[in-house]
Amino acid sequence: MGWKEAAEPYLTRMPTVERPEGHVPFKRKLAWTGSILVVYFFLTNVSLWGLGAGASDLFGQFRSLLAGGQGTVLQLGIGPIVTASIVLQLLGGANLLGLDTNDPRDQAIYQGLQKFLVLVMICLTGLPMVFLGGFLPASDALAASLGIGTTGVKWLIFLQIFVGGVLILYMDEVVSKWGVGSGIGLFIVAGVSQSLVGGLLYWGGGTGSMGVFPFWINVLLGNIENVTFSTVLFNSTVGLLPIITTILIYAVVVYAESVRVEIPLSHARVKGARGRFPVKLIYASVLPMILVRALQANIQFLGRILKSWLGPGMPAWLGQYTSEMQVTGGLFYYLAPIHSPSDWMWWVSGIGAEPWQVLLRVAIDLTFMVIGGGIFAIFWVETADMGPEATAKQIQNSGMQIPGFRQNVGVIEKVMERYIPQVTVIGGALVGFLAVLANMLGTIGGVSGTGLLLTISITYKLYEEIAEEQLMEMHPMMRQMFGN
Repeated sequence: MGWKEAAEPYLTRMPTVERPEGHVPFKRKLAWTGSILVVYFFLTNVSLWGLGAGASDLFGQFRSLLAGGQGTVLQLGIGPIVTASIVLQLLGGANLLGLDTNDPRDQAIYQGLQKFLVLVMICLTGLPMVFLGGFLPASDALAASLGIGTTGVKWLIFLQIFVGGVLILYMDEVVSKWGVGSGIGLFIVAGVSQSLVGGLLYWGGGTGSMGVFPFWINVLLGNIENVTFSTVLFNSTVGLLPIITTILIYAVVVYAESVRVEIPLSHARVKGARGRFPVKLIYASVLPMILVRALQANIQFLGRILKSWLGPGMPAWLGQYTSEMQVTGGLFYYLAPIHSPSDWMWWVSGIGAEPWQVLLRVAIDLTFMVIGGGIFAIFWVETADMGPEATAKQIQNSGMQIPGFRQNVGVIEKVMERYIPQVTVIGGALVGFLAVLANMLGTIGGVSGTGLLLTISITYKLYEEIAEEQLMEMHPMMRQMFGN
């Protein structure tokens, strides 16, 4: 008996959100999407009951990318979902699962396996956060009042984190099946947009916490003393460089989304019916970047857990950390991504590391993102049935063909193989390079370069999907052409 036969009775019984039968009106889709977004913001403001003082965020500067909220029931954000997707894509890429997602039975097993892995990742991420290193300390006062001890309160905290992880899993599924876009994309856009708006408008008490508009208004009015050239140009959130970088990244991503190779199509039976199949430069979208950055986040998460576990006994070559658990040396330092200009501009920020160490860290981050972006883009295309074979079958089933070629799946697949694999790798590598560049130059609100790229691209795709939905609402016959 294979693993599929053994696991099928359990994986197929995992709770799931039923798919709608027939077409869901556009207004109802917007209502579901808006409702889930309201619930998401509500949960990010529900603090963990029993959490003591001195909590720290293990995700650190990955927080905006992984969504959720520090010290709330959505402490883990989309981290477990993304990590489970990485494991599944690696297993699928190595052909170890033996599942055909076109088969309804295998598809049900795959979805159940994905949910099971998410539950495992919630435990593997949440338990060390609560029970190791004091990252989420328990309230001694609550422990004394309930009489269950500190360990009992920690289990209460973990239970809330577990429930939050399960809720965000099914919220993502509701949006994907009943709403517009995907839940993961929606949560990333919500978190990053919140940081961007705060980075533009927040009127803080000092230069370090002000938004862009308040800072420059105060500079022009002369209310800020000792403004240096370095602050005006290189400040990672309000300086000229992050402002220019944010605008530049926005323009590049929107332009890259419009760059495409269009393969002409014609209907085999309806004379004069023609169309085009677009192969975009960013064919796999920027979502594979979530997987690459999540992999880096998990590596840094492991380093902090090891430091909290080993303490002074942790080898210096493996990792060196400050009291605030910021990595300053060792292997985990070189594997840490660049988050802001202060991480690599040693002539401005006075970094403790040597210039060659900083440059090596930049080179490793760039290599990791460019190569990882290309690899995960390929995995994403194959998993999402966007590869040459799946695309050829879709074109064949729609009754279309490529002019000048026989109406045959194998022939169409060979034509698609000329474009899709190459464009997928180039697009994935390009997005990885842009993400590192944005981090190095800084962005408004201190959001990560990957988060900014994801937000712009996801918003652009949401715009396209909303336009398509409105077109189908206006012309119901369009639904028959594209499928319900």
